[in-house]
Amino acid sequence: MTLSRRRFLTGTGSLAAAAVLSGCAGFTKSDDSGSEGGGGSKAGTLKFTTWGSDAEAAAFKQLARSFESANKGTKIDLKIVPYEDMFTGIDAQLQSGTAPDVFRVDYTTLGVYSSKDVLLDLTPSLDSSLTSDLIPALLQAVTYEDKVYGVPQETDTTAILYRPDLLEAAGVTSVPATLDDAWTWKEFAQVADKLKGSLDPKIKPFCYDWQQLGAFRWLTWLFEAGGRLLDEDLRTPAIESAEGRRAMDFTTSFFTKGWVPENTSVKGATYPDAAFISGEVAMAFAGNFLLPGIEEGIKKKFDYKVTYQPRDKRASSDLGGNALVATKDSANKDLAAEFLAFMVEPKNMRLFCEKSLELPTRQSLVSEKLDFAVRPDLMPVYVDQTTTLTADDVAQVTVPWFGQVNTLLQDQLELAFRGQQSPDKTLSAIAAGVTSAAG
Repeated sequence: MTLSRRRFLTGTGSLAAAAVLSGCAGFTKSDDSGSEGGGGSKAGTLKFTTWGSDAEAAAFKQLARSFESANKGTKIDLKIVPYEDMFTGIDAQLQSGTAPDVFRVDYTTLGVYSSKDVLLDLTPSLDSSLTSDLIPALLQAVTYEDKVYGVPQETDTTAILYRPDLLEAAGVTSVPATLDDAWTWKEFAQVADKLKGSLDPKIKPFCYDWQQLGAFRWLTWLFEAGGRLLDEDLRTPAIESAEGRRAMDFTTSFFTKGWVPENTSVKGATYPDAAFISGEVAMAFAGNFLLPGIEEGIKKKFDYKVTYQPRDKRASSDLGGNALVATKDSANKDLAAEFLAFMVEPKNMRLFCEKSLELPTRQSLVSEKLDFAVRPDLMPVYVDQTTTLTADDVAQVTVPWFGQVNTLLQDQLELAFRGQQSPDKTLSAIAAGVTSAAG
């Protein structure tokens, strides 16, 4: 059963989140007098490492300067690195004792760090004004064994960007305008077939955003089919099922039927935003955070709109977005905690989301109309798409060893999509890998 928007924002989310909410509070509130950040008295330098799009990088830089202005004697040493290099660098620095005080981490990777006793436990300094305002499913995502190890700064999800001109030329004149009217898998396949029959052979109907470490986004199809990766104990594999086979067969058909470019497979070198900008595809499954770069890249060469992901037995989406964490061995623990609190204050979360086209994690902001810098007309679809996530979906992709599962998905899905491994063998290999990862 999917969550309604109200249930997604106000539901309990999980026992872990409930334990945090009932046991203690969020960050101790900064002094409300003066500017954002409260004019804290702590001083020192914080090393902050992140990755980010140009829009995200600009927002991070602006907020870092604002924190310095509000907290005299502080300096944020901001380092922006490519996402591909982010966690190999963090891992090496944790080993050598040179890790940054604060770093950014996606929700599906966070468990790797929160379960290894390398992050600062934020639970003692929590304030209920924050925890009660956070979307419970995202509070769950930063919680491990009833302790909070990060702040959910923003979230994102995937929807379908499409070119009306190419769809209309193929005879596709009706595109879903509401979540309830989203294409079924069968209807989506019919659209893909129509596009394939109409388009120049150099243009493919669509591409999906499961490249490299985004392999976990394949699970959206599994969830839509009514399947599970893990059983309710969150350790036993549950993917070898009729639903798992249905999801595997359907997604493999993207390649066998020639609906997607070969170079957009899980280990492909081309990402959906690049393929869409270049005109290589008529539709692209893409995250909202990519819109600034897409808008800049297209430069009004063609019009584009957005619609919802297709549904099967249910609708679903991927858990996108990122948290900010502090390292346990930071020499500036108090200042690091204060900076994290600053970054999720309503005014600052609003600024970051509006500039970077991310979605807020505070319920009070979700209910407000944000002034997104790029294509605000498209953002309501993304907001609605997030409501298809369930607490079960979140729980399955935030286990501490999910990083190993994500690597496993890269390897096994690539074999299936390239026709080098049968669907049944792929599901069996994923199940065996999950068992190994879970220990």
